[in-house]
Amino acid sequence: MVRVLMRQVTLWDSKVFYLVFGKLDRKIWKRIFYVLSRSADAVSCAVAGLILWMGLPGSGPYVAAGLLAFGLELSLYYLLKKGIRRPRPFKSLAGVQFLIVPPDEFSFPSGHTAAAFLVATLLTAACPWLALPALAWASLVGFSRVYLGVHYPTDVLAGMVLGSLCAQAGLFFFHLG
Repeated sequence: MVRVLMRQVTLWDSKVFYLVFGKLDRKIWKRIFYVLSRSADAVSCAVAGLILWMGLPGSGPYVAAGLLAFGLELSLYYLLKKGIRRPRPFKSLAGVQFLIVPPDEFSFPSGHTAAAFLVATLLTAACPWLALPALAWASLVGFSRVYLGVHYPTDVLAGMVLGSLCAQAGLFFFHLG
């Protein structure tokens, strides 16, 4: 039963992946999605935390929650990545070549998406008026990972859940959420 379910998920994933990967003009969008994807790198997230801490009085507890959340997220990310060992789309699907060099060998979950949703969740808690742009940015980061050929849609969905839950855990630990 689990194999049948996984086969169905993989079939759906492949169909949606090809829809995203093959439809948009590469020359116009590749650079935009590359920049969006890179905006959720570790350095970018650290800079965002530093800017929040320096620019928003009283944000120290949110930054501390973010540090805890990132520690939890990275630990779970590596456990899932090494435990599941799902090949990236360009290794499994015909006619797919990545548009950026992936940071590692395996696909599930999307670490960039997890980081983006972690940051978006923290920003939403610290500055509720930033909720819409933060969540839009995080969603576009996830979309960019599929568009650039390095993740399946379910990798991105798992990253969304992972990042959001780790952020909520950090907020809960510091009594912020």
